[in-house]
Amino acid sequence: MATVRHRPEALELLEAQSKFTKKELQILYRGFKNECPSGVVNEETFKEIYSQFFPQGDSTTYAHFLFNAFDTDHNGAVSFEDFIKGLSILLRGTVQEKLNWAFNLYDINKDGYITKEEMLDIMKAIYDMMGKCTYPVLKEDAPRQHVETFFQKMDKNKDGVVTIDEFIESCQKKYHKDQEARVGGKLQLSLQQ
Repeated sequence: MATVRHRPEALELLEAQSKFTKKELQILYRGFKNECPSGVVNEETFKEIYSQFFPQGDSTTYAHFLFNAFDTDHNGAVSFEDFIKGLSILLRGTVQEKLNWAFNLYDINKDGYITKEEMLDIMKAIYDMMGKCTYPVLKEDAPRQHVETFFQKMDKNKDGVVTIDEFIESCQKKYHKDQEARVGGKLQLSLQQ
């Protein structure tokens, strides 16, 4: 059986759709083709590649969720274009773009809401990926505690689900508080010198 090869869109078009230069896209494409000679990556290959980054744990489930976030047309394969569009957001996107992408990752069934069950699945996957050798040692119920904390902060109307608006608003508030703390800390440090 012949291998179907995927050819990417013109690099100029991909350059316009992403935040990468043509030169960066050429370098990324070489690396992508090296790992995925057919021009697309299926879920199993994606999991194998991703597991190399987390040898101490089991990244299978988290890689599955990540694969689904990159596979925007849900055809069971991540093309170079899919990969670049996701990577562009993650590395160079605005805060708003990154939050939308993260929400899409956490909204496992793509119904527009993050449920406690979905967030628990994500948290368990993250803890599995980290492995048992974390320091400090994590308690067995740590994923569930994270989910409860997440929902206390994010579920503004207490309806048991987090909408994209609640998610973005909560994350942006935290981001701005962190920025203010950083600026305040730098100001205080410079005043002390």
